[in-house]
This record gives sequence, C-alpha cells and structure tokens, in this order.
Amino acid sequence: MQYMLLAYTDPKGFAAMKPDDAQKAMAAYAAFGEALRKDGLLVSSNRLRPTADSTTVRIADGKTRVLNGPYAETKEELGGYFLIDVRDLDAALSWAARCPAASHGVVEVRPVWAM
Repeated sequence: MQYMLLAYTDPKGFAAMKPDDAQKAMAAYAAFGEALRKDGLLVSSNRLRPTADSTTVRIADGKTRVLNGPYAETKEELGGYFLIDVRDLDAALSWAARCPAASHGVVEVRPVWAM
C-alpha cells in the first residue's frame, strides 16, 4: 500500500543553521531517501520550494481568486515528501519515525487513495 510521508519543518530553523550543520541535515535526508531506495520502497520524493513561492487558487462566487504566497501562516510548513509503497501502516509509521523531519518537525503519514 502506498503512503505519503509529509515532512513539516520550520524553515527558519534550517536557515539559521551554520553551513556545516545544514550540510549534515541535508545528508541525513539523502541517507533516509537512499535507505528507502535500497529497500525498494521509494516511489517518489522531492523537496518543495518555500511557501513564500507558492500560489493559492480558490473559486468563490464563481470567480477564480489567486493569492501569491501561502494562504495560512504557520510555524511549520510542508517542506517535502516521500511517497513509499510498504506492506501496511505499521511499516509506514516505522519509516516515518526514521525520517529526519520527525526529530525537528513532524511527519504526517497519509495513505494514498488510489483512483
């Protein structure tokens, strides 16, 4: 079954890191992705641009409204994802606990609803 591991972190925390620490953090994410790849579980993974680069689209009263930037201000933002294919929720939770975001943010585990 496929699960999306959604990594929410505080981008200000990463921006405040010393270059060596930031490099170590990125290496931890790369190692996590490689472990998923090695076990044949990784379907897809990407890092997302900051929410300041996002555009929100909403239709209200039949009119399209476009808002540059995030709709809601939050401390943590979705920074990336790992789409995995594992046997069950317990396996997905186990992998989520290994994701570096779990130690300095939160990892949401959401089952994929195949259409």
